[in-house]
Order: sequence, then structure tokens, then C-alpha cells
Amino acid sequence: MRTECNGERMGFQGAFGRVVQADFKGGHMSSEGGALLLREVDLRVDVTRRFAECFRDHRDADLIEHTVLELVRQRAYGLALGYEDLNDHDDLARDPLLAMALGKRDPEGTDRKRERDRGRPLASSKTLNRLELTPEEIDAGNRYWKIVHDAKEIEALLVTFYLESQATPPAEVILDFDATDDPLHGEQEGRFFHGYYGQYCYLPLYVFAGEHLLVAKLRTSNRDAADGSTEVLAELVERMRERWPDTRIVVRADSGFARDELMGWCEEHGVYYVLGLARNVRLSKKIGVELALAKERCDKTGVASRVFAHFHYRTRKSWRRVRRVIAKAEYLAKGPNPRFIVTNLPEEYAAPRILYEKIYCHRGEMENRIKEQQLDLFADRTSTSKMRSNQLRLWFSSLACVLVSALRRVALPATRMAKATCGSIRLRLLKIGARIKMSVRRFVVHLAGACPYQDVFVQAWHALRAYPLRC
Repeated sequence: MRTECNGERMGFQGAFGRVVQADFKGGHMSSEGGALLLREVDLRVDVTRRFAECFRDHRDADLIEHTVLELVRQRAYGLALGYEDLNDHDDLARDPLLAMALGKRDPEGTDRKRERDRGRPLASSKTLNRLELTPEEIDAGNRYWKIVHDAKEIEALLVTFYLESQATPPAEVILDFDATDDPLHGEQEGRFFHGYYGQYCYLPLYVFAGEHLLVAKLRTSNRDAADGSTEVLAELVERMRERWPDTRIVVRADSGFARDELMGWCEEHGVYYVLGLARNVRLSKKIGVELALAKERCDKTGVASRVFAHFHYRTRKSWRRVRRVIAKAEYLAKGPNPRFIVTNLPEEYAAPRILYEKIYCHRGEMENRIKEQQLDLFADRTSTSKMRSNQLRLWFSSLACVLVSALRRVALPATRMAKATCGSIRLRLLKIGARIKMSVRRFVVHLAGACPYQDVFVQAWHALRAYPLRC
């Protein structure tokens, strides 16, 4: 991309008798060659356009240089490409390739209204900041804040993306619930100290179905991890049963969600659950025989031993009824390691060992998805002063997650990157050097010939071209 420099030629240490020099006179170049793939999958799945429809734009149409759709795409593509902060977009403002990917008619910014903006086709950090910080009650009469998002529409849209991704009704859907910490380092609204995490943080609630993100709900941390999960589940079940009335729905979560309210709702509405159960003295006594057997085997073989059992159990105060518990009586070289889960799945669904090892333990994949969003897509950049704007930032990260997940699902299943993380996809397929040639009729991008993942890029392009175009 262009840079504001003096064109000085820089000399570096020579190599094999050759002088090594460099300058910034490469012309129209970009490090974001993979934005072409992002744009293609976006148009195929129709993600950002529908997300932009969740905003109400009260600006004067004659004064607009950046539409809501362009702003939404700039923010989402930026996160997918590794630019987590708004001020990063001041450095990106001159990138013609990214401008083309956003849908800019003038990717060089030559027709900007103000002279100081010429050559900068993209929105500045200040413009994007106004997009994120607009209060809910603002209307066209406000001078500075004029673009308002509808939270309910965005929440519903994330579920819609998942429903549309399934070509046929699945026989079973497993909904993974989890809460995690989002550390805070300022005086943000809703800031509380969490004793378990030992820091001030938010406590967002996530729901995934496989790799599909359905819910990313920002919450204060002065609450139980399962707080509000019943209401969230009720909305998800209603949407899914409208479309898939015969699909079996299973809720999976750790012991922080083994609450009587959630389990009772599931039992009353025909929803199954597999939840971790915190161990206690009464539960440990229930598996005394199995634990002794596991110890005997471990002592004989010198390796960890597991014995599984199931029984019916009820807490003394918190549960309204008796429920089925699966126990893993495990003995390790360092001592006993019993674990428990509670479920309402029928016994014929799976044997206790299978239910624990193949069903419950696979929830660890959801934890990987949360780490992927927080570390690779910057879901923890909730540094504004208001909860509402921080929630919108979390949703922008979620939008980037939907885009990259769609790229992985649609374009990469037949490649060696079929299981790659968002960070690996960015490094190997999105951050590619490119030279851009523009004319009245063409926008030609020459990608770096030394790119080691050319084969994957081409395979992804073929897969995307074969996918139906939605917009």
C-alpha cells in the first residue's frame, strides 16, 4: 500500500556479493491479498450485508462517504486480518485492495470531499468509533452520533447463520454452553472483581454448535456462570424447532451450569442435557467400590485405570428431583481422580463410558473455539466505557468468527487446512503480499509468487466459486 515517506533507498547487509537495498516505491501493493477470499465467502454466505441491516442510519445521505455496510465490513475484515484496534485503521486507510474488498467505488480515494482525505479511501478510526459508541436512544437530531444498532436483531442473526449452514435437518444438535473471563483494565461500566479469576472482568456467555457461534452475550461478572442460560436456551430451542421439529437437542456444559432451573426446563420441554457435576463427599461414597477396583488395577499395571458406573442421585436442597449421574472412578499414579456428570439422556443412548468420553469430554472443543475468538479475533478488546458498545465490539469479533468459520467450512474442507485455526488461516491464506493494477475496466491483483500455500488458496477459490452466490 502507499506510505507517506520520502522514498529514501535503504541499504542492508549484502548477500553473496550483492548489494541489498530497499525503498517504498513499489506502487499499489498490499499485505492483505487474502482479503479476496474474505470478500468472496462474505458474498457467497451473505454475512456482512445482513449484519449491516441491523443498524439504523440517521445520517444525511448527501454527506455520507462511508455507508454502514462499508463500515461493518471494514471492522469485520480488519479483525479477521489481525487489526484489533480502531487506530489500526488509520494505518490501513490507504490500502486499495482492502477498499476494493469493502465495495468502495473509488479504491484510491481520489474523489474524497476533503483535500486531506484524498488518497485515503477507508474510514478513519474516529468514524468507526462513532459507529460503536452511539447510544441506544439516539435519533436523527443528534449532531455526532447517528448510527444505532439493534441488539435483538444481531442476536437473532447469529442463530440464522447457523440454521442456514445446514443443508438438511440434523438428527441431533449439541449446544455447548460456557462462560469465560474477559479481563478489564479500566473503569468500564459493569466492572466487578471476580474471585475465581482474581481480577476485574466481564463474564461473557458463549453458545456454540460445533464450530458455529450462536451466542456471544457480554455480562457483568457479579453473577453465577449459568445466570440467564435458561432464557438463552429457550430462545435457541424455539428457533430450531421452528425449522427442525424432529431434531434432538442436547445441552452440554461444565458443572457451572448444573443448576436445577436449567435442568428442570430441559426436562419440561423435551431437551436433553449432559452437564458436569462437582464432586462432593456423598458422590464419592457412591463409587467407593469402583474406586477401589480402579486402585487395584492401577497398582498392578502401573498405569491409570478407569471404572465407570451410573446411579440415581439428588442433592439435599438444590434439586427438585432425583437425576441420573454417570461416574468415572479413575485412579492415577498420584491418587484418585473421580469425575461426575448428570444427564437425562436415556440409558440406551450410550453406555456410561461412551457418554462420558465421547459425548461429554468433547465439549473441550468448544473451549478451543472460545480461545480462538478471544486470542485470534480479539473478542477481549472491550475497552470502551459502556457495556453496550463493548457488546457491539464482541459482536464484531463474532462476525469475524462467522466469516472465517464459513471460509473454513465452505472453502477448506478438501485441503490440508481443513482443521486450521483462525490464526493459522490468517497467517497462511490472508496475509499474502499483493501488487494491484487498476484501470477503468479491471482490478488485477498479482499475489506473491513465493506464497507457500498457493495450492490451498487455489483450492479454496475453486470451492467458493462452486458455492451458490447469495448476494
